[in-house]
Amino acid sequence: MPRARLVAVLLIGTLAVVSPADAQIDRWLRGLSGGSGAAALSDGKIADGLKQALQVGTGNAVSLTGRVDGYLANEAIKILLPDNLRTLERGLRLVGQGALVDEFVVSMNRAAERAAPAARAIFVDAITAMSFDDARRILQGGDTAATDYFKQKTTPQLTSAFMPPVQQAMDEVGATRRYRELTTSLRSLPLGGAESFDLDRYVVGKSLDGLFTVVADEERKIRTNPSARVTDLLKDVFGSR
Repeated sequence: MPRARLVAVLLIGTLAVVSPADAQIDRWLRGLSGGSGAAALSDGKIADGLKQALQVGTGNAVSLTGRVDGYLANEAIKILLPDNLRTLERGLRLVGQGALVDEFVVSMNRAAERAAPAARAIFVDAITAMSFDDARRILQGGDTAATDYFKQKTTPQLTSAFMPPVQQAMDEVGATRRYRELTTSLRSLPLGGAESFDLDRYVVGKSLDGLFTVVADEERKIRTNPSARVTDLLKDVFGSR
């Protein structure tokens, strides 16, 4: 058999046993390059496109959460009573303490809203430090791969950055005082007392949970919704995915 024909037969045989998953990955990689007829995007452009997507997504998330009612009016991230108080909420309302419960919930959410802008600079630093290997793994990951990356890279810094503004905001809006009033009311009930716990850490933790929920929502939009790709670079990198 001539050498050229032998090579062709082997190539056809190899392509015939490619798994559907491999074929899907191949189509996706060609899509990132703008299709088989377009010039391939450089590694640098892909990384720049991802970084720009993360800047847009995290910027939107901080803007959405770091404003009045950013947490309180969003049922997906609204901070509710801690578990050890929620179980006794009905009893509190039955004895006329419903307003106190509602005020305490508002106070926690207001503290989270005032702390959220502290995340902006930390996200920017994480994006700037991202390597191309990081970018490639994120691009090849699921619809929230970037959010997962941020959780891993920024949670310790965000926890430290959120704590002072949460403590200050809770003092200013009266959350700490209201919590003490709430637990004092609980102890006077026959239903049982309230366990002590770190209220500031609870609010910070829930604030970060909510922030990352919104970051994930923004990431999904950029990956799946063309109208969310607000720059030419985002359209180039994500348009054929």
